[in-house]
Amino acid sequence: MFVAMNRFKVRPEKEAEFRSRWLDREVLLRTAPGFLMIQFMRGDVQPAYVAYASQTIWASREAYEAWRKSELFHIAHKGMGQGEPLTLEKREFSGYDVLRTVEGQEQAA
Repeated sequence: MFVAMNRFKVRPEKEAEFRSRWLDREVLLRTAPGFLMIQFMRGDVQPAYVAYASQTIWASREAYEAWRKSELFHIAHKGMGQGEPLTLEKREFSGYDVLRTVEGQEQAA
């Protein structure tokens, strides 16, 4: 498994617009081969920004890289980065190969 994580420092006055872009759009990567899950998360509120993160979970790093090179990826991200910035700086990306997964007895809601 492979986890792709992006972290964002969102301008407080742009938080509603940022959330809307993530929560109100169609999730095209559902059909990408090897895609397992996406999570969009809100973190701590700082004086200058609100922390957000997204993580996608893939069957493999190769599946993630194929998605990044696909036409579907380009369609899903068309127009991104245009207009007034919603974040203080560029997103911060990290990719992780999963070495071990331990599941609890309860399932998340």
